[in-house]
Amino acid sequence: MAYMKVYINKYWKGFLTAVLFVTLEALCDLMQPTIMSKIVDFGVANKNLNYVIDMGGVMLLVTGVGAIAASIRNVVSSNVSQKFGTEMRSDLFKKIQSLSFENIDKFEGASLVTRLTNDVTQVQNFVNGLMRIFVKAPLVGLGSIIMAARLNLRLSTILFVIVPIVGILIYVNMKFAYPYFVKVQKKLDKVNSAMREYLSGVRVVKAFNRFDYEVKKFQFKNDEYTKNSVSAMKVTSVFSPAIALIVNFGIVAILWIGGINVSSGKMHVGEIIAFTNYMTQILFSLMMVTNVFTMFVRARASGERIGEVFTQENSMISGKEVSYGAEKGTINFEHVSFSYNKDKEPVLKDISFSICKGETVGIIGSTGSGKSTLINLIPRFYDCTSGKIKIDGLNIKELEIKDLRNKVAVVPQKSLLFSGTIIDNIKWGNENASFGEVEEVSRIAMAHDFIEKLPEGYEVKIGQGGVNLSGGQKQRVSIARALLKKSEILILDDSTSAVDTDTEVKIRESLKKYAKDLTCILIAQRITSVMGADKIIVLDNGEIKGIGKHEELLKECSVYKDIFLSQIGKEMM
Repeated sequence: MAYMKVYINKYWKGFLTAVLFVTLEALCDLMQPTIMSKIVDFGVANKNLNYVIDMGGVMLLVTGVGAIAASIRNVVSSNVSQKFGTEMRSDLFKKIQSLSFENIDKFEGASLVTRLTNDVTQVQNFVNGLMRIFVKAPLVGLGSIIMAARLNLRLSTILFVIVPIVGILIYVNMKFAYPYFVKVQKKLDKVNSAMREYLSGVRVVKAFNRFDYEVKKFQFKNDEYTKNSVSAMKVTSVFSPAIALIVNFGIVAILWIGGINVSSGKMHVGEIIAFTNYMTQILFSLMMVTNVFTMFVRARASGERIGEVFTQENSMISGKEVSYGAEKGTINFEHVSFSYNKDKEPVLKDISFSICKGETVGIIGSTGSGKSTLINLIPRFYDCTSGKIKIDGLNIKELEIKDLRNKVAVVPQKSLLFSGTIIDNIKWGNENASFGEVEEVSRIAMAHDFIEKLPEGYEVKIGQGGVNLSGGQKQRVSIARALLKKSEILILDDSTSAVDTDTEVKIRESLKKYAKDLTCILIAQRITSVMGADKIIVLDNGEIKGIGKHEELLKECSVYKDIFLSQIGKEMM
């Protein structure tokens, strides 16, 4: 877990401060049984009240110092662990954001959420435990053995028998428990995945009355998680009682042997009391060490899952070029092929075409022909497997990714709005835009009229994903958001599919007036959406079957002609 070095270097001072105070607290705890034995053996046995009061005052002072040290340790450890967890969670989120889609596709969305939340919390809790329990428990345990040995070396041989046995039990606990907790975290991923899928498709579930099915599906995932959690806890739960049993046998042995020695005058009663207290402290320490090792096992499993994300190398390397060529707004595909999996057949095969500045180009084809995949290559959501894509005459792999994406505005196939107001969502395109600019692009996208009719207009609150807007309304807001970005290239990926034909025609006409020099790519299922384009590209099974104007393609491209006849024929029926 090399990624941990960053946090160790940053928080080691606070960590050592907490350790210093927990050491002081442990020393105070270790002194108390010895003081108690002296009170019994010298004060009570000799009926020396002054000695009892004096040593009682010392014991009270030691207890007070220990309490103050414990309070400071709690404050410092909580502060360090909370900052540690917050920073790790933030860094992990930034790392996820910096990864390409190819990297992110290796993880389930629910798994990334679990790693950001539950896994980071497991590691954070372990770090907190290190500063509170894990350091104190060995100190108290070792200190108790040393203090007990000073009191009576022969009697302390009992400890040297018990402690190694307990150490073996702790090791076995770690060895057997780790695989179980790895499975637990994976099953938690599945639970989160099921819940996430249900929430994203709740309307479909209710529409098809599949609530019972979803409950059963979630129950199955939840039961799997519970079953694995119970198995993990069964493994760890065996060891704590076993350790307690062994240590209690030791206490019984001390009382038995110590009683014989007291009867023969070889030991004092106070020594037996102190020895028993030290044995109890050892028991407490070993139990705490067992719990901490259980925490360690869980934290290790979570830490490795976090490390899987941190160690991901971004498959998409950003270029350095920031000065663009003279051919502004041009796009060139040169023998481009692409596959999501290199071992499988390419989704796009030998794609070549050119788009000039200010052109409106339509891309049409059947479902699964590769239309959305093709436009995902332009802003480098994915990199082509072979060939070149050029913007402004430059290979996009040579361009700085941030600058490249500033040149391209995309309205995705699935319109996504964020919680907040409508104006906030539109200003995603340009947060510094004036209200006049927001209103202008809203009019072009045919969104202004319906927004004005809402109770609070542009300030109306919308739920996450735009749940309180219709599909067509969300698409129009998404188009307005893209237009406000004022990029040189606008990509509309079937972004008017939920809009009626009349509104779609008005949007296209408004776009022509607003963006004369704008390079526009229209992806559509409806042939009427692309008929008026300067150029139409026909895709079928990842290959270009024709390029040209509507009239030319009707004569020369059989695929386009079939689409035209099927759709126009349906409309005339």
